[in-house]
Amino acid sequence: MRWASGLSEHRNLDLAVDEAAAAALEGLGGAAADLAIAFVGREHAASFERLTAAISRQLGTCTLFGCCADGVIGAGREVEHQPSVSITVAQLPDVSVTPFHLEQAAIPAPQSPDDVWQKLVGVRPDQEPQFLLIGDPFGFDVEPFLLGLDRVFPGSNIAGGLASGADKPGNSALFVGDRRYQSGLVGLALTGNIRMQTLVAQGCRPIGEPMFVTATEQNLLRRLDGREPLEVLKSLFDRVDERDQELMQHSLFMGIAMNSGRQSYGHGDFLIRNIVGADQESGALAIGAALEPNAVVQFHVRDARTSAEDLESLLENVSSRELRDPPAGSLLFSCLGRGRHLYGEPDHDTKAFQRHMGPVPVGGFFCNGEIGPVHGSTFLHGYTSAFALFRAQRS
Repeated sequence: MRWASGLSEHRNLDLAVDEAAAAALEGLGGAAADLAIAFVGREHAASFERLTAAISRQLGTCTLFGCCADGVIGAGREVEHQPSVSITVAQLPDVSVTPFHLEQAAIPAPQSPDDVWQKLVGVRPDQEPQFLLIGDPFGFDVEPFLLGLDRVFPGSNIAGGLASGADKPGNSALFVGDRRYQSGLVGLALTGNIRMQTLVAQGCRPIGEPMFVTATEQNLLRRLDGREPLEVLKSLFDRVDERDQELMQHSLFMGIAMNSGRQSYGHGDFLIRNIVGADQESGALAIGAALEPNAVVQFHVRDARTSAEDLESLLENVSSRELRDPPAGSLLFSCLGRGRHLYGEPDHDTKAFQRHMGPVPVGGFFCNGEIGPVHGSTFLHGYTSAFALFRAQRS
């Protein structure tokens, strides 16, 4: 298995594809690619329909997968808000690539029979597929789809994101096979001699203490340890330092413990969700997720330093365990809210990844939402960097 990545900032789409594809193929030693993953900046919108033909001219009959984006990642760089094309190619011996496109109307309920889901994506659980997904942010409800995949394919890893290169419904560009779609979801099911490891850096740190949800109505949090949530927040605000007080005013989130039976909680134990509203009269908080009674939650904050520290910790733990088996390639699905906007400098997450993992080819894009697992269940996230690392299952 071999992966390579190329990137171009040429303002002409055809020339940009030529340049990025040539660089990627050079990384494969000139050998033919089985898979091409392409992300194209929204500045090329007038030429989106030419992308598949342009890549086919350069790379032949390999399977194409990708989307439009408001920022692309490739060849060790992150390019935001300017014309750009990233092409990541892979040689995948003994790997089958099954592409699919789905519209919202075709998605069954998460509890529909297993064979309905298997037919939908073209693979079976015993094939242990690894899934890459890109959805349209305007019309595709990805979370019920993820629930169904997790249930029917419990041994599979899933990663991806929502396209970010369109400003209204119908303007997205999703690429799979030799087709371009403007809605729905495109995906790849990878089976055979391949394994995909997924990493999600949520970029938050906890403040205060874990608490039990003692009264809730769906996503409306009414009591924490028997107290009004706003009362808890005010008390917490008075106890934390000046830096955290500032963050609580504009970068406050709720962490929902994925296993509420633990004696203690640490890094990666929480699913981070937005706090979307507050009711001063009742003291309740509205959370961007349904809450269960007796769930364990904890307030979290996020800023550039916290996000950087979280990513460093995640990558350090992975690299220390797996330096003997580095990945052949990687994809990075990073939030639009990261990059220069968060760190004030380019290439932050890509540099951190390669600092820990070595010169692994990295392609990707800046997403409207990132797909990846927390404690074995797959979710749609925000503000995260989700990595998919690829290795051969056997040498």
